[in-house]
Amino acid sequence: MNIAIIGPAHPLRGGLSTYDERLAEVLQQQGHSVVIYSFSLQYPGFLFPGTTQYTSEPAPKHLTIKTVINSVNPFNWLKVGGQIKAANHDLIIVRYWLPFMGPCLGTILRIVKKNRHSRILCIADNIIPHEKRPGDKQFTKYFLKPIDIFVTMSKNVLEDLKQFTTKPAKFSPHPLYDNFEPAVPKEEACRKLNLDPHSKYILFFGFIRKYKGLDIALTAMADERIKAAGIKLIVAGEFYTDREEYDKIIDEHQLSDRVHFFTEFIPNDEVRYYFSAADLVVQPYHNATQSGITLIAYHFEKPMIVTNVGGLREIVPDGKVGYVAEVSPKAVADAILKFFEPGAIPGLQENLKQEKKKYTWETFTRNMFEIAGLK
Repeated sequence: MNIAIIGPAHPLRGGLSTYDERLAEVLQQQGHSVVIYSFSLQYPGFLFPGTTQYTSEPAPKHLTIKTVINSVNPFNWLKVGGQIKAANHDLIIVRYWLPFMGPCLGTILRIVKKNRHSRILCIADNIIPHEKRPGDKQFTKYFLKPIDIFVTMSKNVLEDLKQFTTKPAKFSPHPLYDNFEPAVPKEEACRKLNLDPHSKYILFFGFIRKYKGLDIALTAMADERIKAAGIKLIVAGEFYTDREEYDKIIDEHQLSDRVHFFTEFIPNDEVRYYFSAADLVVQPYHNATQSGITLIAYHFEKPMIVTNVGGLREIVPDGKVGYVAEVSPKAVADAILKFFEPGAIPGLQENLKQEKKKYTWETFTRNMFEIAGLK
């Protein structure tokens, strides 16, 4: 088939870009022709909380990426809509993760729809955003109208979608981020990161936003039992929220010698060092849909502690590949301590290998084509 993906890609950075590029590679390997329509301007500078939206890494080889969409210029939407309409793609896969994108993508897709050929499938990361703003519902409704079918990566989002539409939709879990370099021995990773390889480490990874619960992780670290066990926390990711409240927790509980911050953006070729240094990945979210971090952890076969919110518990079986904890510092601390007890989870590494097999890109694309009626 002639397939288009509409969503972030190189030179934009982050999980959405990595996902779209990996999806394009898989579809090409399956024999399809694929082009990605990405953003020349994704967010205006005043709306972007990080240091830069762009990566310095080289562009992925063998992918066609057109950086043409300006998210705030309606004249651009008309032009790009006409361009994609004329290309007459058999299938258009569009990402939806933020209501801010609703007017832009909704307008482009309305124009594309006029070619009476392209089938439009939305991969919905979120329908109701984690951080709510005025206009969210209206922007989402506008975006949804030209979509034919939906794939959601958590059952939670599937339920949210039902509040807006009765169009065909299917749940298919987020596939693995399997594009990273292989893991290295813990000693090598710690040497690279200037950490003591003899310590026990838990890892909080990814962009730091309020809903991701770094405050819970830090307060859990203040538990005297965690301190006595010699457990340390690695925080690896760029702040997308005010750092001050987290520094206050560290100062209040004197955690500076047990929390290691790496708050620059982590390029793909260095991700393996953080996961290889860690014994356990912690995702203490206040709320969630799904998380790509879980699928990176599976790629590196690292056990996880997640909180009992959204779709996290769906793909981290409690007591099998880690633990599901309630949303509180004590519950997270209890789960961490339980994990470090000798023999806490029998067959842990084999369990991780088996669970990992469920989240292949082949399974995801098969589900996607099935709901689209293109199997």
